[in-house]
Amino acid sequence: MRVTLISSEPVDYTIAFANGLAPHASVQAILPVSRYDRLRQWFDHRVQLHLVDWPRTRSPLNPFFLAGLTRRIGRTCPDVVHLLSNTTLWLNAAAPFWPWPLVTTVHDVTVHPGDRDTARLPSWASGMMARQSDHLVVHGEQLRQAAATQFRKDPHRVHVLPHPAIDRYARLAARLGLSRNAPTGQFTVLLFGRIYAYKGLQTLLRAERLLRDKLPGLRIVIAGRGDDPWSLASEMGDTSRYDIRRGFVEDHAVAQLFTDADLVVLPYDEASQSGVLHLAGSFAKPVVVTDVGELAATVNPVGMGIVVPPKDPAALADALLRLARDPDLRLAMGARAHDWSVGPNSPCTIGAHAMTIYNDSVIPSAQPWPKGGIA
Repeated sequence: MRVTLISSEPVDYTIAFANGLAPHASVQAILPVSRYDRLRQWFDHRVQLHLVDWPRTRSPLNPFFLAGLTRRIGRTCPDVVHLLSNTTLWLNAAAPFWPWPLVTTVHDVTVHPGDRDTARLPSWASGMMARQSDHLVVHGEQLRQAAATQFRKDPHRVHVLPHPAIDRYARLAARLGLSRNAPTGQFTVLLFGRIYAYKGLQTLLRAERLLRDKLPGLRIVIAGRGDDPWSLASEMGDTSRYDIRRGFVEDHAVAQLFTDADLVVLPYDEASQSGVLHLAGSFAKPVVVTDVGELAATVNPVGMGIVVPPKDPAALADALLRLARDPDLRLAMGARAHDWSVGPNSPCTIGAHAMTIYNDSVIPSAQPWPKGGIA
């Protein structure tokens, strides 16, 4: 089977998904050269990369880009075209004219509060792409029904495909020979990714304040783009415990952050799924997550961490303290997380699941051109 992937972001998901599909199909990936040229080395050699100039949303070149993109897709002779996100506005104008079965991955059915990156795209644009796709992929059962309702899709055309493990940073850490770089007696908790309102930063800061006298070696690292954690300094118990790194984090720094962490915390107020969770597993790190979206449904069956209620600083503090005081439990949870990331959640395993969806649902339901257009 020939599968053509199209994506601008999320970058790490795109790499993991393409690599996972490569052992099972002939994979062509059409991607923006500006985002992926420096990342060529992380793609499986079987993925045939087509790196193209990708205009900005407001560029007048977009109509010409879409015409060229359509010709390029045609030259790959795909059995399936899979958009790895529904967040590129201009693709809506081309998709109705594509004669190939179209699958689109929807990472977030609704925009999370405070997520300024996603909110830049009008909601009608992401919804239109989802509605005019033949099939949708989401990352959990809860999201399946929500997507079917939100986008007015037959539930049989909405498929659950877990987010694959993100392993390239762990591979980079091994390549660089990184080791843990932290003083004895320090307990490092990492919050990584886009730091926006829904990520539960306030809950984490209040939990730290509750732990002020109970966990003297606590160090909290907050790294990524988004809101300024220092604007909430009044919520902190001891500001000297915080290592805050705002902005884009280079790959080698990501690898070192996860190597140094004793655990990874996802204290989200709201979520669907999280790539950070799938990155932590590849580093054999236990997690503490809140029971939102698909997080609990992912963590509990694996036994890779502790699940607490959202917006509950006391429960979060108790979970952090429990793991800080029990290194054997952390080691066991981390080992289970790693086994999961190289087994049931490995990119290759997820790629095999994707092939089942293509073969059993997408290809049999393909309609002759022209397609039905927007539902």
